[in-house]
Amino acid sequence: MKADKTEVLLLLKTAKGHIEGIMRMVEDDRYCMDISNQIFAVEALMRKTNNVVLKAHLLSCVRDTAKNGDVDKKIDELVSLFNTLTK
Repeated sequence: MKADKTEVLLLLKTAKGHIEGIMRMVEDDRYCMDISNQIFAVEALMRKTNNVVLKAHLLSCVRDTAKNGDVDKKIDELVSLFNTLTK
């Protein structure tokens, strides 16, 4: 992985803390809308984390492969990922 591991791990630990908080909210029978808002916050944090990882992938793995002229496999990987995102 070429992404900044410190940044990625910090984002993931933050998401983990949010999820643990959501679990406590569920156990405490908190208001549904409050729980839902926290779930949206975790989803946004996970999207941000994924963006950091994917940007690093594009700037390193894909760029290096493009320089070598064999970029078809990387393009196929990205198309597959986009297909997953749009399901």
